[in-house]
Amino acid sequence: MVAPMSNMIELKYATRSVPRYTSYPTAPHFGDDVDATVYAGWLAALPADAPVSLYLHVPYCRAICHYCGCHTKAALKDEPVIDYAEGLVAEIDLVRAAIGRRLPVGHIHWGGGTPSLLPIPSFRAVVAKLGEAFDLGADTEHAMELDPRTVTPELAQALAEAGVNRASLGVQDFDTTVQAAIGRIQPIETVAAAVTALREAGIAAINFDLMYGLPHQSAETIRRTVERAHDFAPSRIALFGYAHVPWFKKHQRLIDEAALPGATERIALERTAREVLAEFGYEPIGLDHFALPQDDMAKAAKSGDLHRNFQGYTTDACDTLIGFGASSIGQSASGFVQNDPDIGRWRRAVEAGRLPIAKGKALDDDDRLRAAIIERIMCDYAVDLDAVCAAHGKTTAAVDDAFVRLEEPAADGLVRIDGHRLTVTDLGRPLVRIVAAAFDVYLARASARHSVAV
Repeated sequence: MVAPMSNMIELKYATRSVPRYTSYPTAPHFGDDVDATVYAGWLAALPADAPVSLYLHVPYCRAICHYCGCHTKAALKDEPVIDYAEGLVAEIDLVRAAIGRRLPVGHIHWGGGTPSLLPIPSFRAVVAKLGEAFDLGADTEHAMELDPRTVTPELAQALAEAGVNRASLGVQDFDTTVQAAIGRIQPIETVAAAVTALREAGIAAINFDLMYGLPHQSAETIRRTVERAHDFAPSRIALFGYAHVPWFKKHQRLIDEAALPGATERIALERTAREVLAEFGYEPIGLDHFALPQDDMAKAAKSGDLHRNFQGYTTDACDTLIGFGASSIGQSASGFVQNDPDIGRWRRAVEAGRLPIAKGKALDDDDRLRAAIIERIMCDYAVDLDAVCAAHGKTTAAVDDAFVRLEEPAADGLVRIDGHRLTVTDLGRPLVRIVAAAFDVYLARASARHSVAV
């Protein structure tokens, strides 16, 4: 049982607003000084033999779930999605021309929205264009986020034939009352049919996405959800905290705020789910992922090879991520770029032969150093500042400012400081973003609102 003092300390930080640190600097600090011309130069300068990762964003769903924080819109018909796929094909050509050569690919990830809304012919056309523009090896991980309600045997077979070898199913919660409150009715039989179709098609690596902090959730309901998820034996489970940001995502106003769990209840929900996952043999991976011991992510966490990018925790070690589609974000050693989030403007730019960049952030040496430190804290719960700073040609004096911001969490037992080595304690692990934020020099300047720490 957690001591009352531990609960008090966790509550002290749980409602603080901090980034999720899927990048550093974070997206609110991107600006319009990085445009299509700058990005074209970055692409042309990519190393010829280093593998890259590809992200394709499909911003369409049949209906918008009340909790959704993604960049997406409803499409009841296929025509807008087919048109969008044609834009993806054209954008791939533009990027390939800017690079000037065919680069090897380590990872491909489809996100959304609901990428599986792409009609099979459109999906095949996009994959074929990727194969023309890039070198897709036999060992490339090819992952797609899927809404179980859209998965049919025909779709599963088409995905497998195209090389998709990992599927992430958006389950969220199996409780019918919770499903009604979040606008996502998804019977367990639907999830079972999707899993069966994927496995029969040969896609054995299956992830489940679950959420805590949803309306009407209780320790009992989330325990049952985790137990039912375990019955399907997914190799990975992501446990995300619902971020209630109705000022940013207006459809979240459809959620009854009175039914949302408070800070104490959110902590209990996360802890209950975590304990049940541990009972079933899932190993904790960073802040919010869990994997069976034989999964590559669990192995990467043990070896110190875990990474974090815009898809969350990942085994992807590529330094460059190229994004395609409206709102998608890319990164390289030079900096970050984000495509125009407006689908119409994105498409018009592509049709005009322009890379559809809306904003970005060029990185300096300090950004790269702090990004490396934050990634290790988020992935390993520990960082050797001497080693990381030396690898970047710096001394720890470059991040002395962070030690001032670490005084409070260190005094409260969230982090242990041994010289220049930091270790996040067991108490601090659910609040690891608080520790990472100590190295964020942009946070104090920002007016952006972030999700709560737990």
